[in-house]
Amino acid sequence: MTKKFSAQKIALIALFIVINIVGGHLALYTRLPIYLDTIGTLLGSAVFGPIGGVITGVLTALINGTTGDLFSIYYMPSQITTAIVAGLVYKRFKATDVKNIWWLAFVISLPATVVSTMITIILFHGITSSGSSMLVQVLHGFGMNEVGAVLLVQVGTDYLDRVIGVYVVAVVYQTIRKYIK
Repeated sequence: MTKKFSAQKIALIALFIVINIVGGHLALYTRLPIYLDTIGTLLGSAVFGPIGGVITGVLTALINGTTGDLFSIYYMPSQITTAIVAGLVYKRFKATDVKNIWWLAFVISLPATVVSTMITIILFHGITSSGSSMLVQVLHGFGMNEVGAVLLVQVGTDYLDRVIGVYVVAVVYQTIRKYIK
């Protein structure tokens, strides 16, 4: 991302934030065990690098946290981690590379999973607003300790969430790249 913010860059970042907000609210209100609130962050990282992704992720967390899901503010470090890692990955690999989405999603999701797991355990003792909290409670009810249950659920849900996100980025980026200056 250059030092100069053009109207096009601002408009695209705003669009990516809206994608995050709509996806996050869809997942929240339907109690999906995934989050869908990082697709725009991944797009921001693919189009503008880590800084564009960080701007998208931070603004998403602030807007979501003040308008619909207070938990989003606390997960801002996860958005930042996702943006930085995705930005670095997309500098090395094409964002349109659909054949490698499984391992790209794994590489992008793993660091943020560690961050999210720590936040969920330390601040919320495994219970958040997401549908994945139900899975944590089921595992905890079957005798798994809280840390293990949160980590297991977080690894699975974050990975699935990033697979969807990386796939959407590949499709959308392929479509919009010819229009981006």
